[in-house]
Amino acid sequence: MGQFFKKYLEPIKLNDVHVDWRTMDLSYLIQDIFVRHFAKLVADAKPVHGGHDAVLKAHNTDGDVLIQYRDQADFEQIARQFGIFEEWKDGIPRTAYKGIVVFRHQTSRHMYLVGPDSLKLLGLEDA
Repeated sequence: MGQFFKKYLEPIKLNDVHVDWRTMDLSYLIQDIFVRHFAKLVADAKPVHGGHDAVLKAHNTDGDVLIQYRDQADFEQIARQFGIFEEWKDGIPRTAYKGIVVFRHQTSRHMYLVGPDSLKLLGLEDA
């Protein structure tokens, strides 16, 4: 029941669809494979710059979207627009992998990735 429970955790609904994890191929989660998989996901997403109209830009783009931020304040503005966790810790957003927060918004089938405007800093450009 911490400071973020009501806004971010209470609305989470448990999955009610059975998944037979024993039959799933989860090899893409092995670290070396996952880094390449994640780099491809980022590289294939259509980049848009954040700003006050990030939601509108992202919704008007087909496929997965990489919403780019310049700094902590820019990320927080984008996070507020989408209603995602905006806390920052140790120089990156919480819930981020390699500085990138991945989520789905409302009922959208495509993914939203919110990441820094320089992927080179993340070591993903050459992965």
